Amino acid sequence: MTIRVLLADDQALLRSAFRVLVDSEPDMEVVGEASDGAEAVRLTKEQHADVVLMDIRMPGTDGLAATRMISADPELADVRVVILTTFEVDDYVVQSLRAGASGFLGKGSEPEELLNAIRTAAGGQALLSPAATTGLIARFLAQEDPADGDRDPARGERLDSLTGREREVLVQVAGGHSNDEIAERLEVSPLTVKTHVNRAMAKLGARDRAQLVVIAYESGLVRPRVE
Repeated sequence: MTIRVLLADDQALLRSAFRVLVDSEPDMEVVGEASDGAEAVRLTKEQHADVVLMDIRMPGTDGLAATRMISADPELADVRVVILTTFEVDDYVVQSLRAGASGFLGKGSEPEELLNAIRTAAGGQALLSPAATTGLIARFLAQEDPADGDRDPARGERLDSLTGREREVLVQVAGGHSNDEIAERLEVSPLTVKTHVNRAMAKLGARDRAQLVVIAYESGLVRPRVE
């Protein structure tokens, strides 16, 4: 299958560079380019994109708002958004994950990293490195008041619907561990872990692993550790 990629960035030169890179791969193609968030949402629908590479800072409707729109649209449930940012250690990163992005990537990343990110997102996985992303989320959530209005109390209640094993798996996912690593830690098969992850996603209303990590921290199931 060919991965259909949409490029959303207000810099035409950067879009051109991404297009050349993506179109050079046999398993993916660029199906559209957008210079702002509103256009990105429209083209995502029209071109049936699988993955959107979304710049977070654009004029008009920014990438964060566009990501929320895509995530909230039932017709775009299978679309995955990868946020492109110049500043990786940035509050926007956590906001984008909360908005429904599958992960983020620095604009200074190597070409192979970008291509791998597209394939990872298209495969339904989250772009979460065990240390960097999970630690980043933890640091920002640690700075917040657990009782502030940005938290979703319903998520904490929904944790009650998880089985004991699903909670264990969720804690491991929040730690940035892969299915194989979790399987080894809990002494079960990777297929069993995948089943538990999928059930937890369904019960908690999460699109992918990225949102599971955020939910685990926001609900208080996992406590942020700040170095």
